[in-house]
Amino acid sequence: MKKYLNPKELPSLPNAEREKKETSKPVSFFETVYKIARRIPRGRVTSYGAIADASGLKITGRMVGWAMNAAGNAQPAVPAHRVVNSKGELSGKSHFATPTLMQELLEQEGIIVKEDKIANFKSVFWDPATPSKKDSKKKGD
Repeated sequence: MKKYLNPKELPSLPNAEREKKETSKPVSFFETVYKIARRIPRGRVTSYGAIADASGLKITGRMVGWAMNAAGNAQPAVPAHRVVNSKGELSGKSHFATPTLMQELLEQEGIIVKEDKIANFKSVFWDPATPSKKDSKKKGD
């Protein structure tokens, strides 16, 4: 007879376990995505795929885009304008209040946008999987 694992005995995802709230309520992938997006420094951008990879969850960049589309109601606010596609294109701009709002917000942070694409994408790209000095300091405390 084949033995099946008890779902209660299955190992949990590493990030999901760390992300559990005090009430032990599981954290949704939306909350995980938003937490990563809130860490994007002002004047920097990242991609949907980079957030998906850094989440530790088995999600795709398309799922991150879905979460970003719903970020307008999230509290605290999520800087969804800092998330672009892997080519640096403003692929999510149609989900903002006006067709130019995403570009305007990026330009206010000093990011150069030409023809709906970030001009210096490689130099302003922020990898959420790479710990920042601030994150390293927290771990060393």
